[in-house]
Amino acid sequence: MTSPAPAPVSAERIGTPRLTLNVLSVPGSTGDPVLFVHGNVSSSVFWRSTMTAVADGFRPYAVDLRGFGDSDPEPVDASRGVRDYSDDVLGLLDVIGPAHLVGWSLGGGVVMQALRDRPEAVRSATLVNPVSPYGFGGTHGPDGALNHADGAGSGGGAVNLGFVAALRAGDRSADSPVSPRTVLRTAYVVPGTDLGDEEDAFVESMLSTRVGEDNYPGDSLPAEAWPGIAPGKRGVLNTLAPTNFRIDDLAAIDPKPPILWIRGADDVIVSDTSLFDLAHLGAIGAVPGWDGTPAQPMIAQTRAVLDGYGDYREVVVQGSGHSPHIERPEEFRQALLTHLRGR
Repeated sequence: MTSPAPAPVSAERIGTPRLTLNVLSVPGSTGDPVLFVHGNVSSSVFWRSTMTAVADGFRPYAVDLRGFGDSDPEPVDASRGVRDYSDDVLGLLDVIGPAHLVGWSLGGGVVMQALRDRPEAVRSATLVNPVSPYGFGGTHGPDGALNHADGAGSGGGAVNLGFVAALRAGDRSADSPVSPRTVLRTAYVVPGTDLGDEEDAFVESMLSTRVGEDNYPGDSLPAEAWPGIAPGKRGVLNTLAPTNFRIDDLAAIDPKPPILWIRGADDVIVSDTSLFDLAHLGAIGAVPGWDGTPAQPMIAQTRAVLDGYGDYREVVVQGSGHSPHIERPEEFRQALLTHLRGR
């Protein structure tokens, strides 16, 4: 028996009072809306196959955040944490109605912020390898205590400059360890994952990232403490600096939509031993001058916050890294659909 052809995905630009967003949808789909929010250095393209898989019974959308894909490249005010992104998402919900929110990586932080600020607009939340509720870098312990008051070790200055240069140059090769294609193959997914015909589209999606101090990676400041950099107030990476972003009161919201936390077991980006956390890199000798600053226990921090929240389920996908929706799509979709259907 021949399998039915996947549903088509269309793109449209939807205006809101804040900006105009590029939004993917599946024409003809009906049911409760499900809004997918992508991660850093990517776009809605990473959700296309998932969207078509849930279109039978739901109305899927995927949004390009500002500065990614085909949405307006508006500047990002990182002093508000991720609220420039989450307020954009909430503005879109004003158009499509209350929705199930699905956020991956940075998008997980955006979904948490939207949930924190307007829980009545969220039917359910799914956090896919989400950034810690205490941001990325610069903290220790399950309660997200700052290593230094200025957030040293996090923000725009913590980026690999070679990767930024490769993005700016539009590098589509696999010739460098910091080219987008190589980073996709080695960090976004478990090395050896066959991305098939989608790989080129994913690389183009990564290259849609606007590069600069107002977008990716953002600005930075000097710090006295190791490693000598502190977060600024502009751009993507600073939205997740612990001095700008902190969600430690999620348990206080009312109502409390159910949360699915789904993550790859072998993630090297969001991890208690993240290869993108300068403190862990210092501990393993990859960044010189390490002074004993502890690595950020990202998984432990998320679990502590969700334990306080209460209504959540954790699913760990074995054999998957940072992108279980791509690496183990059938397992991911089964868990997601079970959650969306309230089972």
